[in-house]
Amino acid sequence: MIDDVGRAGGAAQGLVAMAPQLVRAGVRLDVAYLRESPGGFQPELTGAGADVFGVGRATRARTAAALRRMVRERRPDLVHTTLYESDVLGRAAAFAARTPVVSSLVDPAYGPGHLGARGAGPWKVRAAQAVDAATAQGTRRFHALSRYVAGAMAQRLRVPRERIDVVPRGRDPEVLGTVTPDRRAAVRAALGLPQDVPVVLAAARHEYRKGLDVLLEAWPGVLRAAPEAVLLLAGGEGGETPRLTALARAAGSVRLLGPRDDVFDLMAASDALAVPSRWEGFGSAAMEGMGVGVPLVCADVPALRETVGSEDYARLVPPERPAELAAALTDTLEDRSAARMRAKAARARFLTAFTLHQVSGRMVEFYERSLRLRRV
Repeated sequence: MIDDVGRAGGAAQGLVAMAPQLVRAGVRLDVAYLRESPGGFQPELTGAGADVFGVGRATRARTAAALRRMVRERRPDLVHTTLYESDVLGRAAAFAARTPVVSSLVDPAYGPGHLGARGAGPWKVRAAQAVDAATAQGTRRFHALSRYVAGAMAQRLRVPRERIDVVPRGRDPEVLGTVTPDRRAAVRAALGLPQDVPVVLAAARHEYRKGLDVLLEAWPGVLRAAPEAVLLLAGGEGGETPRLTALARAAGSVRLLGPRDDVFDLMAASDALAVPSRWEGFGSAAMEGMGVGVPLVCADVPALRETVGSEDYARLVPPERPAELAAALTDTLEDRSAARMRAKAARARFLTAFTLHQVSGRMVEFYERSLRLRRV
């Protein structure tokens, strides 16, 4: 069960990437989503062998009733919920049907960043936390994307840390591809970019947590050192879009590309991938950049450091520090030899920890363990 299967969501992207592997491993996969997203991943999920159901109704009560009916009719061995609405309503449906339920923890929710985010009142955050924690008590096991999320959410949901298994997201190396001269040239030609122009890419939805405003505030500092540089922002609109549009106009040499289905190609055509997030639960864009082999400049927040490893693999800078971010990007563009060495090491790290085959196998083990073990 997942809130939606829209193409912009990291959870949906992870699900659609893993679905074929799970089905091939013998999992009978039903996917229930609560909200419609035009042009979503329904065809890919169906093509992978999953049965897909839209169960959202006009009210939460009706949605909860539809989920209960679905669990009773489909009779799954295990219900797996992902994201807040699905967690709360899906757990309740599983409890009512006396079916074991597990939940994914994809974000360090209810922390200081959430309390300070624009448009999120503290009382709303705390109310959501109380409901999440209450339904979490009957959940058999949890899957977290990182050790950082596991530790934070064990405390915030008041569940024992030993009930949480850590399995990261993964990607297929063949789908990602790598940096090659031909690929770089073709993508740049399609964008109308000269082959020798320094290009920095950020791939993220326009949300406060992603820190794209920090990157745009840093960009004039990069241009002072590299006047020909171009910044590409690929990602869907969100709560920060109006502000980011104004900042991009003021910064200069910025292209807002909107949502793209060729992000891996854009990575391969770039000289650096910037991930300036204020917080993350994992850092899918950074992991994908590692797989492609593009030099990384990331905010030094716990989950991103856990994903990329150390400064042997990426430049890490304190979050919300535009001047330091500009300096790290400038250094990456100027010292190409060192940047390539970090990128090569990062791709080797990706191949040892984040391939889709490895991660899918660990998820199947998580399901099997959850069915064997009673709640501790």
